[in-house]
Amino acid sequence: MVTRDDVAKRAGVSVAVVSYVMNNKNNVKETTRQKVLQAIEELGYNPNQTARSLKTKKTGQFGVLFNSLGNPFETGISLGLEERARQTGQSLIFQTYIPSEEDKLRTIFMGRTDGLLLMGQSLKPETLVYFGKIGIPVYSITTPAKAHSSVRCIDIDWREAMFKLIEHLKSLGHTRIGFMAHSSLEHHLHVRFVHFLKAMEAHGLDFHQNDLLHGGGQLEMAYANMTKLLQKSRELPFTAIVGANDLMGIGMLSACKDSGLSVPRDLSVAACENILMASHTTPGLTTLHYPRREIGFKAFDMIMQEAGSGGKAADYTMGCELIVRLSTGEARK
Repeated sequence: MVTRDDVAKRAGVSVAVVSYVMNNKNNVKETTRQKVLQAIEELGYNPNQTARSLKTKKTGQFGVLFNSLGNPFETGISLGLEERARQTGQSLIFQTYIPSEEDKLRTIFMGRTDGLLLMGQSLKPETLVYFGKIGIPVYSITTPAKAHSSVRCIDIDWREAMFKLIEHLKSLGHTRIGFMAHSSLEHHLHVRFVHFLKAMEAHGLDFHQNDLLHGGGQLEMAYANMTKLLQKSRELPFTAIVGANDLMGIGMLSACKDSGLSVPRDLSVAACENILMASHTTPGLTTLHYPRREIGFKAFDMIMQEAGSGGKAADYTMGCELIVRLSTGEARK
């Protein structure tokens, strides 16, 4: 069995330095930290191997990787995860994902978790391979933009969901529909844009590239960019617009209100997720309902099952309901 001494010798450092790196201390130079991480990976060192040989073999903890702790969509999912974890006597470790610091995840979760739950992040292949080597299964709630064979996904059927939404808008006479997306093609919200485009095509509608706006998944950015567009002209080329998430949909609603544009008379606005705020806007936001609590339950059950039995489950897809509120109406003439 590989020991901490072996890692120290391979990296050319002391055992204490190896311990500092494994405990994510900030008193180690980045070059030294990388040497230690490389030695750990080369040797396949797992500090939890000894514990795994004992009777329990498990930590009783699961990691959850957030994009933003302030995002109510992710918070709603985490409530479901936490409830299920508590019911089963397990604990959760929450961590915010920062792409430039992805390598630190290895030391943060190594030996501390029985599995890792993503919120749609596209982790680097080498990170996923590393977790696979040390026996940490990785699941993702919402589908990452970059798929990886080792990551199981739990999500709604976005193809069906977007088809329903475009069908609703088309029935109201909308034939030119805009979209507010995330600017990063690696963000999980990009998956929704891809299915939006497929739904438009399925309904025989053309999408114009000039009708694509970016809101970074944030209410504030969506508000700012929609306001900027309306300052140029209140005569928009599209009669309806869909936000990749509710925060952007709410940001667009606020921008329309402050710019004197009437929703839905002048512009219909719809979005995705059905967070609590979506039902409290004026007008209420038409949106695709994402069953956050139920998906949190299912994801936790699946990852616990694999962590216990070692058998990997298949991807899991739930259905989706379209919630029609007053933000969508007949297309302006």
